Amino acid sequence: MTAFTDDDLAHLRRCVELAREALEAGDEPFGSVLVGPGGDRRFEDRNRESSLDATRHPEFELARRAGAEMTAEERAASTVYTSGEHCPMCAAAHAWVGLGPIVYASSSEQLTAWRAELGAPPSPVRPIPITEVAPALRVAGPVPPLDEEVRALHRRHAGM
Repeated sequence: MTAFTDDDLAHLRRCVELAREALEAGDEPFGSVLVGPGGDRRFEDRNRESSLDATRHPEFELARRAGAEMTAEERAASTVYTSGEHCPMCAAAHAWVGLGPIVYASSSEQLTAWRAELGAPPSPVRPIPITEVAPALRVAGPVPPLDEEVRALHRRHAGM
């Protein structure tokens, strides 16, 4: 098991807060933070699929911004923290722009099990681990007990 620092946990807690904001705005509960090489939060976002654009995942938005506003060296030395493991689309975007490690509070495997438990329809995209999409990426997660906080948000989203 990976040891997570107090800074890691603080960034992940912010991701869970952003996921809660997404839920309160009518979106699925996902939130992400990009932390630059110096430990500063460069960008953050929450799910925005209610805009009718199903690609408005926070991880994808962070990759877009990083690609436009950061150097290749800055991107490689940055870490993305997120409430849930990247979907294949977001993992590919992350790899294409050359971002550094990913730390997630809950895994795709957990989300798949939770969705089944809640009777939610399956994802339109097969949930696979980040490293199957982008094998060179370094990842860490899930992170208890934050994963259970994310689970509670998904239960609220499902109306349970």
